This record gives sequence, structure tokens and C-alpha cells, in this order.
Amino acid sequence: MTRFTGYMRVFYVEEYVIDNVEIPFLQVNNIDENLWIVTPNLPENLIKEEKNIITGLIEQLMETYQITRFISWYYTPMAMNYSRNLQPEKMIFDCMDELSAFKFSPPELKQREHELLNRCDMVFTGGDSLFQIKRNQHDSVFLFPSSIDFQHFSSARSSLPDPEDQRDIPFPRMGFFGVIDERFDISLLKKMANKRPHWHFIMLGPIVKIDPASLPNNANIHYLGMKTYDQLPTYISNWEVALILFALNESTRFISPTKTPEYLAAGKPVVSTPIADVVKAYGVKDLVQIATSAETFIVAIQKAMDNPNNQKWKKAVDANLAANSWDLTWKKMATLIGIDLIKGNQEAHSKNTKIYV
Repeated sequence: MTRFTGYMRVFYVEEYVIDNVEIPFLQVNNIDENLWIVTPNLPENLIKEEKNIITGLIEQLMETYQITRFISWYYTPMAMNYSRNLQPEKMIFDCMDELSAFKFSPPELKQREHELLNRCDMVFTGGDSLFQIKRNQHDSVFLFPSSIDFQHFSSARSSLPDPEDQRDIPFPRMGFFGVIDERFDISLLKKMANKRPHWHFIMLGPIVKIDPASLPNNANIHYLGMKTYDQLPTYISNWEVALILFALNESTRFISPTKTPEYLAAGKPVVSTPIADVVKAYGVKDLVQIATSAETFIVAIQKAMDNPNNQKWKKAVDANLAANSWDLTWKKMATLIGIDLIKGNQEAHSKNTKIYV
């Protein structure tokens, strides 16, 4: 979205929050030139009416900011509940996950996705597995493998100061960052920790949709909680190896973990379970080591630690990442969308505002 701000205003609408307020409103924060974060705030007693309320708030946003020509960009089909009445110049479905396969996904999600696929102009997918299924559901589906901010994560290749909550953890360190949920291979982590008690496994990220008590509590496993995007390089910089610990189940069948190229940009060897998109995009090129058990993970991790300055591997990694940079991805997307269609609607409202129905 930051690339879009060079050409037009961007209003990023977040999921609604339940707030201690009497009247629903939109909190609109101008966080950068041409970029606004829009958060619907609803009182608890009006949750059942959220579809109609948010629809009205969005309509008021359009009027207040004089939004007349625009692109509707969807990350989740559930946003159709609040926006089906809009008339965009282009309608894009940026499909990064098969959300209906996730635990506790809304019952109506498949219905909303069907509606979105029938109305959108094109579909972008973040991985080949999703591309293969979506290409049978829409006439204009395009594959854009996960792009990343290379400069941000490559800062981890320098020796960055160890964060305070990681500083006292002994080496060697293997790390993972991301949501710890039903996709996470709990058993694999526990087996590795048991077999290598002198290795230390660092887990960054929130624990959601699973019972925290179900996670192994070995002394060499460290759950450091959620970190900000800006903090991640300082943690990764002080690991030996980065891990992708996804179980093979319905929730991971179509995922294409963005953390894969982020780990690689940080210059860290990566060992992953055989997630289809990781194998196809990185495993077959020997950019990521694929392992199927605790035993094979341990072998792959040890191999990586025995060769920490593999320059041939790093050169291949950088060539691969350069081919999928955000700038190249943006240029391809902009060409497909026909970005010139939307230029010229740039009236500014730089202050933060609240919008009520």
C-alpha cells in the first residue's frame, strides 16, 4: 500500500474494535502523506448491527474525503459486508491465504468469497498453491510471490544489539516469528527441544486460537511474545538459524509464508517443514532446507551452523529476492490495474478525524 501512496490517497480500513463508546464512529488517522488508517469503533450493544453501521460509516468517509474515483482492494472477503454498495473503478482481491480453512473462520466466509470472486476485476495470489485453485474460480488470476522490504530485514546481517529479553538466552539459538496458532507444529518443537537441550528455541509472536498450556515448556524454549515489525531484525540478527514450524494440515495446505523471504533477507539459514509453496519456491533451489521430522530438522540445523558464511548460498538468495522485490511487484500490479485510471483525485485532508453516521 505504501507504493500506492505515491500515486493516490490510500485509506486502509481495519477490522472494527469494540469500544466503551455510546455512538459508533470511524477513527481516521493520517499517518503519512496520502495514507490514512481507518478504524471503526462500535459500542458493544450494537455489534449485531455492525454490517449496517459500518456501511454507513464508510459512506460518510467517502463523502467527507470527497472520494469519487477509487480502487477497492480486498484482503478479506468479509469486507464485502460493508462495501458491496460501492462503485469502484477497479476491484482487486489480494488473496494471501485460504481463510476459510483457518480455525474459527466465520461461517459465511465462503459465501462472501464467492460474492467477491463474482464481482472483482482480478485476483492476486501470494503463492502458487492458491494460484492453482483460484485460477479455476476467476478469469484473471495472477501470481505474485511474497515480496518483502529487503532493506529492513537485511539490516539483520549486521551485528545488531541483542534485545533485552533475548540477551541472556544462551547460544546456539534457533528462532521463529509469527502467529502461534493451529498451524504451528507443537510436537515438532517439543521433540527438537528434548533431543537438543543445549540448543535454545526462541518463539516470537502472539498465541491465538490454541490453549497456551498445550505448548511445551522446556527450559530451552523461550516464548518472548509479540514484537513490532521494526523490532524483528534486532532479534533475528542474534539467531543462528531461522525456522518455519508449520504442521501439515488443512490450515497450511495453501499457505505461502512471507517469513520465508524475510528470514532469507536477514541472511539466516532457514529450515522448514515441507509446506508446498516453500518447497517449490525455495526448497528445490536449495535456498531453504526442507525437513520432515525432528531428526532431519536437527541434521539440517547442524549443517547450517557448521557453515555460517556460505557466500555461494547468500549470492543465490539475494538473486532470488531481487526478482521479487516490492518495487518490481508494484510495477507489475500497477500495469495490470491501469493505475492512470485513478489519478487526479487527490484532495487533501491531513488532520486526524472522527466520522459519525
